[in-house]
Amino acid sequence: MKAASLNGRQPEVTEVIETRQASVAQPQSAPVQAQPAIETPKAPKNRKGLKIALAGLGVGGAIAASAFGYNYWQFASTHQSTDNATVTGNIHPVGSRISGTVDQVYVEDNQEVKSGQPLIQLDQRDYQLKLSQAQADLEAAQRKAASAQVNIALSAKNAEAANSQAQGGIGQAQAAIASAQAQVSEAQAGVPAAQAALDQANATLQKTQADFNRYRSLFNSGAVSQRDLDSARQAYEVARAQRDAASQGVRQAQAKVAQAQQAVANAESGLNTSQGGIEQAQAKGVQTEVSRADYQTAQAAINQAQAALKNAAQQLAYTSIAAPVSGRIGRKNVQVGQQVQPGTPLVAIVDDQYWVTANFKETQLENMRPGEKAEIKLDSFPHHTFTGRVESISPASGAQFALLPPDNATGNFTKVVQRIPVRVVFDRESVRGFEQAITPGMSAEVTIETGK
Repeated sequence: MKAASLNGRQPEVTEVIETRQASVAQPQSAPVQAQPAIETPKAPKNRKGLKIALAGLGVGGAIAASAFGYNYWQFASTHQSTDNATVTGNIHPVGSRISGTVDQVYVEDNQEVKSGQPLIQLDQRDYQLKLSQAQADLEAAQRKAASAQVNIALSAKNAEAANSQAQGGIGQAQAAIASAQAQVSEAQAGVPAAQAALDQANATLQKTQADFNRYRSLFNSGAVSQRDLDSARQAYEVARAQRDAASQGVRQAQAKVAQAQQAVANAESGLNTSQGGIEQAQAKGVQTEVSRADYQTAQAAINQAQAALKNAAQQLAYTSIAAPVSGRIGRKNVQVGQQVQPGTPLVAIVDDQYWVTANFKETQLENMRPGEKAEIKLDSFPHHTFTGRVESISPASGAQFALLPPDNATGNFTKVVQRIPVRVVFDRESVRGFEQAITPGMSAEVTIETGK
């Protein structure tokens, strides 16, 4: 258009030049005659072309603005955007489970580590002593259990033997009692016979004594001979001897009765002794139960010692602190020689699992659903657009998770549009080459295609 306007003004400029040349050639007395040549009869035509060009520009601009507005309306009606978004990731704090002194530190800030890689080593000497003590306690408990087990077998054998012996003694004592009682009966039966023999001997003695006294009187009177007197004396002596023998037989029979009764008493004593042996055998059986209880106690002590040994071994293993996940080290707060306590944060590991937390206004969530596509622009990489998808929408607004959540039921109420966190995950292909560059905390702009 500028070129057209210049071309339209070119005749006018030519006429002015020719007029100036003519005025120079004429005398100074007639300068007024050159004025009619300055008039340009084509000026109205040039203004009309300019107006047409400006009108064309206005129409084109209006069409372009309309197209841009329509496209923007179409885009705004199917997309929701926010710049209140940050990259979020898993930050794993690593601490000590036990107290101790740091012996070695194997990592530095920003260093990449693999899962299970040693990070920190604590002094092991105290925990090695505890492990040795636990092993010694376990061995002592095992020896005590073995001794208790031997005592069980020994007590059981002794009780069995004592019971058998006592049972045999009871049988023997009962047999002895029966035999002694039979001897008592037999001896008691011999006493009347011996007494009868004594009575008979006494009667015979009395008769022979009377005969001897009579024959002696007759002999003194000369009625009988010496021979008859001697015969009577001899009969008397025999009768007296028989009486003495019968008396001795009675005494012997009574002694047999007493002896048989003593045998009965001895047999009964043996029975009592055997019954006491039964009680002793039963007591040894109780001792066996006591030994079994000691063995069970020893087994419990073994279990306790084994648990203590496992705990000591676990405590010793805790002196070596390893990486729970793969990632990069951040915020290292540990040095060699430092005294640490359980729960003390020593290092943090940032893994490669990250996503974007986009805080959309609640008025933007009407058509937003999990699985919808998203475009992500990070402030760190303004010339690269990442892609992703909506994974989930928070069940509550961010204010509800604050330390002091708002309570609209108290005080003056002012309606404020709330922000709802939306979790957006990256597509792996879109972050290829940027895995180590994207870190939690980066600012982002997220645009989600809602489809409506």
